[in-house]
Order: sequence, then structure tokens, then C-alpha cells
Amino acid sequence: MTSFVAAISGIVLLKTDHSPAKNDIEAADQMLMLIGFTYWLVYCVAFGLQKAISPNWETVILSIKLTGVIAYLLTASCILSLPLNRVSVRQPE
Repeated sequence: MTSFVAAISGIVLLKTDHSPAKNDIEAADQMLMLIGFTYWLVYCVAFGLQKAISPNWETVILSIKLTGVIAYLLTASCILSLPLNRVSVRQPE
């Protein structure tokens, strides 16, 4: 529940920041963080639904578990992309 509230807080903070991005790198960082918080919010909802839905509905539980795994992996990829984005800018081609 705490993680769910933290994800919503992160999304609200990123969306209410009306200062324009100084460059493309900062805009990409903000977008990656927003996407990461959104995917984590989806993961939290999927995790909560797994606990709330009856175990007799195996097909629904399986699709919710699959959604949770995909959201978790997408969150991890967004978090890993943040420092890689910074490194790619510093490295000349």
C-alpha cells in the first residue's frame, strides 16, 4: 500500500512540475521516471488484485500474474535506462 501511494505521489510530482526541461536529456529523464512510476503503479494494482480475487478463477489470476511480471520487468528496464541515458550523452559517437 505504501508503494502504491508513493507511485501516485511520484506521478503527481512529475506532472505538476511546470518548469520546462532545459534540454533533451532532462526531458528524457523526466519521461523515464514518469514511465517507471506508472509501470510500478500497474504492478502494485496487479499485486493487490492477486490477493483480492478468488483462487478459483485460475485464468484471471494467471493473466494478472503475467501483467504483474511484465510491469515489474518494464519498471526495471526504465530504472536501468536512466543512468544509461546519461552515459550515452557523455560518450561521443
